[in-house]
Amino acid sequence: MNTTFYFHPLFLEHDTGSHPERPERLRHILSILDEKYVGRTPLIDARRASFSEIEPVHKRSYLDAVEGLCGRGGGYLDPDTPVSPASFEAALHAAGALLDGADALMAGETRSAFGLVRPPGHHARPATGMGFCVINNIAVAATYLRRRHGLERVLIVDFDVHHGNGTQESFYRDGSVFFLSMHRFPFYPGTGWIAETGEGPGTGATLNLPIAADEPPESTVAKFEEALEAASQRHSPQIILVSAGFDAYADDPVGGLGLQPQHFGALGRVIQTQADRFCGGRVLSSLEGGYSLTGLPDCLAAYVEELVSEA
Repeated sequence: MNTTFYFHPLFLEHDTGSHPERPERLRHILSILDEKYVGRTPLIDARRASFSEIEPVHKRSYLDAVEGLCGRGGGYLDPDTPVSPASFEAALHAAGALLDGADALMAGETRSAFGLVRPPGHHARPATGMGFCVINNIAVAATYLRRRHGLERVLIVDFDVHHGNGTQESFYRDGSVFFLSMHRFPFYPGTGWIAETGEGPGTGATLNLPIAADEPPESTVAKFEEALEAASQRHSPQIILVSAGFDAYADDPVGGLGLQPQHFGALGRVIQTQADRFCGGRVLSSLEGGYSLTGLPDCLAAYVEELVSEA
């Protein structure tokens, strides 16, 4: 394996009840990784992100509100996003997993890092959790890489079947972070139009790639490759961050775009090609969606198997 994985037992304690985003997702992933890569899967306990590392992305009042709700036994951030007593700590460690991966990549300790995290993050807005998401892990990592490691050009790629509206909002006026989202459209959350390209200093640094529900998978991959090459050429990234959602899988109960595991492998190859070309092979991925317990592990494995840097 050429990917270092970051995990924490708290991710399994984020109790969502009868919900698609449930602990069994990670249990199935860990099981197949153990089966396929016995003794070759680095799995590192994620640290807890601090409030000061998260506040550049999320308002302190929102963090306090989520912490208080979890402290009172849990509830709902929105109709789709339940939290339990352990959820806030799980979310802080999910963000920390991405920060650990960022540090390891910048130190040259690994060329690919993957946060096997719950709760996911790409729908989380500055003052609102939504769409199963609590803290925007990938946005926190991008901001951390700029502030802690001095990076000037970060590229975020999101291939979850749902548009990463929270991530887009975080950087819509920031030209130092390029955001590319490939997503089913029209679909939840209703954002991700082609015309959404950024504002002010961020004009042109957002590229949305809406995909129709009946688009052939091979065409989807080809469009993604073309878009990522264009984004990389424009931005010359120093690192690529990936919101890796696997709910575009053909049999996903929540989304679906007809993709099979080999198509996620193709997405991984496309991403790694651009990473090798522009940023020394560095790829930091974070688990977003993917709700088929049988399909998710195979899709993820196919993706990470292609994250092999030649740099």
